[in-house]
Amino acid sequence: MRPYKIILRFFALVGVLIVGLGAWLATSLPWYASTIRAGGVVEPVEILRDNNAVPHIFAKTETDAYFALGVVHAQDRFWQMEMMRRFGAGRLAEVLGENVLASDKWMRLLGLYRLAEKMVEDVPPEVRAALDAYASGVNFWLQEDFGLLAPEFALFYFTPEPWKPADSLVWGKIMASQLGGNWRAEVLRARLAAKLRPEKVRELWPAYPADGPVSVAGLIQPDTIAALAGLDDLPPWPHGLPKGASNVWALGGTENQEGGAILANDPHLGFSAPVLWYLARIETPNYSVTGATVPGVPFTILGQAGALAWGMTSTQSDIEDLFVEKLDANEKDRYVTPDGSQAFTVRTEVIKVSGGDDVTLQVRATRHGPVISDLSPGAANLVDKDHVVALSATYLQPGDKSPAAFYRLSRAINWVSFKEALANFQAPQQNFFYASKDDLVGFTVAGLAPVRGRGEGFVPTAGWIGDTDWQGFVAADDLPNKFNPDNRRVYNANNRVAGPGYRHFLGYDWAAPYRAERILEMLRDGKGRTMGSNQAMQRDAESKMARDLLPLMLKAKSEVPKSREALAMLWNWDSIMDRNRPEPLIFATWLLELNKVLYGDELGDDLRFYLGARPMTVHSMLTRRTHWCDDVTTDKTEDCRATLTRALEKAITGLVERFGDDIDGWRWGAVHTAHFPHPVLTHVPVVRWLADLNIETDGGSATLNRGAMRLNDPKTPFRHIHGAGYRAVYNLKDPRKSRYVIATGQSGNPLSLNYRHFLKSWSHGQFIPLGQTHNTLKNQSEARTMIEPAKGK
Repeated sequence: MRPYKIILRFFALVGVLIVGLGAWLATSLPWYASTIRAGGVVEPVEILRDNNAVPHIFAKTETDAYFALGVVHAQDRFWQMEMMRRFGAGRLAEVLGENVLASDKWMRLLGLYRLAEKMVEDVPPEVRAALDAYASGVNFWLQEDFGLLAPEFALFYFTPEPWKPADSLVWGKIMASQLGGNWRAEVLRARLAAKLRPEKVRELWPAYPADGPVSVAGLIQPDTIAALAGLDDLPPWPHGLPKGASNVWALGGTENQEGGAILANDPHLGFSAPVLWYLARIETPNYSVTGATVPGVPFTILGQAGALAWGMTSTQSDIEDLFVEKLDANEKDRYVTPDGSQAFTVRTEVIKVSGGDDVTLQVRATRHGPVISDLSPGAANLVDKDHVVALSATYLQPGDKSPAAFYRLSRAINWVSFKEALANFQAPQQNFFYASKDDLVGFTVAGLAPVRGRGEGFVPTAGWIGDTDWQGFVAADDLPNKFNPDNRRVYNANNRVAGPGYRHFLGYDWAAPYRAERILEMLRDGKGRTMGSNQAMQRDAESKMARDLLPLMLKAKSEVPKSREALAMLWNWDSIMDRNRPEPLIFATWLLELNKVLYGDELGDDLRFYLGARPMTVHSMLTRRTHWCDDVTTDKTEDCRATLTRALEKAITGLVERFGDDIDGWRWGAVHTAHFPHPVLTHVPVVRWLADLNIETDGGSATLNRGAMRLNDPKTPFRHIHGAGYRAVYNLKDPRKSRYVIATGQSGNPLSLNYRHFLKSWSHGQFIPLGQTHNTLKNQSEARTMIEPAKGK
């Protein structure tokens, strides 16, 4: 055969294989326009998808609506759901192999899925009915889908198990452990107490509690510091990630021009592709709700329903404590308590590993909680032989009724029933905001807050003494709340929720006040009076942090031409973190270098655990505690101007090396890019370019349009990895005017046109409506799905 014919046949074969592969992968795309019969519904259900692929579910019963929600979630996001339940259950390694084994060990140690299974047994009957109907919808889709469930199954081929109610409830436990996680800060403070004087540790946390010196100097002795070694880097979340945050405000009708209450909310979480949230609307004769759902969970987490709308921010209260436990000197399988020696509670976990041997994990727990020091790398060498460390957390407490809270929240009819619903909420502690059709606004803190016998959980304490044990929890009625204040305005941006006169301790790791101050500033200036101006507030990129710090930082005096040019630009900057401007890049880089030179000399190897923007600490060091400006590694005594100048010149030198001499051509967006990695495909060469999403954004860590970063990342410190994955502005007088958006797309399938279709509009602060009438949707919908009862039902 002639060579050219062989080549032609080879390429023809390759072409056929590519077409075949493409056709096979295309079977992972759901077919929306159809009529299907299902035994899980008792009445016909109509699903109309608008031109943004958002499902509008019209059902005659609520259980049928939950069945349909399970179907659409599974159609669009099943891989996300599968990974979520496996992550919560500590079963990722069964599919992904030994690389995720550390994460599985952590989740098995916490036992979150065990707690979720117990919650299923304890929920009220109506909540159980919703969970069962939703699971039936997911399982119907798993049984009926004829192609690939998702493209990822082509790489990790396995048959998923039927969906169970506990799979839905473990999500709440995952979020609580993520948002409530402050125990690493306890470890860091204790470690720093071993190398710095107590007053120095206080100064690194300007909001340090009054009893801090006693805790540091008295309870954490050098011989127990070793028990904390290696805990900083425990999975699944590395040190330095931005904390959960959010913005919310609610305005009564007298404060705006819409004639009724308005509530704006944008929760901030870590980014992924797809983003956590999924837009959906449910309409039944007696129940109506629109907003943000989470694939895998039947309840609307944030949204507008009937008589009210609600939003959330993280209280950032201290709901975790570490206890250093002393082993019994005579029996190492026992530990010391105030009432004598006690045996560890022990259970065995077997973790299956794809491509490897099963791993057996012995999980020990004390009266305080699971022993997390057992998971430290090289525990035999790192952990003090006489001590272990146990974790107490509110989300590990029994009796969690949080599912009932979300079920009842969307059915509340007034402030009283709103608070009654939230009395069921356990963890993590959150601020819930309220706006109603009758033009009332309010907020309340919900969730468990520990009452400690002594101290405030600033550092790990001695578990064998017992004086810092939890004595109970703050009563729900005693938690901070405010209803319909005189100015008809409530707001929060993770700032402190109660004044110094409040009698219970909640925490001290509040966010810096800049975002909250900016909300109040804009509202006082007349912003927020229309739907459009509330949307503009959510995309506001003016940094009050820059306005606060620059007057101090601009005292630098450099003789280097490029540094002087940069200073001149900052003198005239309006503090707006615009992606197209050089000033935000200069400011952010300078501030990062300033943090390093202010305290890096004294923290040494622990710098990577503490490093961040730390604006309150920087402000304190440049004003009241100027001794930090001195570099303790030199014989010379440096003042703050010299330190500021050194940090500036180092920052500008690095920027010139990377971006060139033309400062006017530098752009914040070149480094501040929102990055949405696919949790699995991001690790697959070539495929990651399809699966990962990136777009330049405005804002920074302290702007309302929050673009939070992991500043201790040595490679990409300014990458935007955390922010508002969901934004909404709810109009209580006319819900048709309410506006919504998520960051990525409705679909979790990288092959779908709906995988990234919101990305550009989200980055520019644009929104969509979801209040169209049924007739309008029927005439304009992209697809219509009918779910009919199975014959004979």
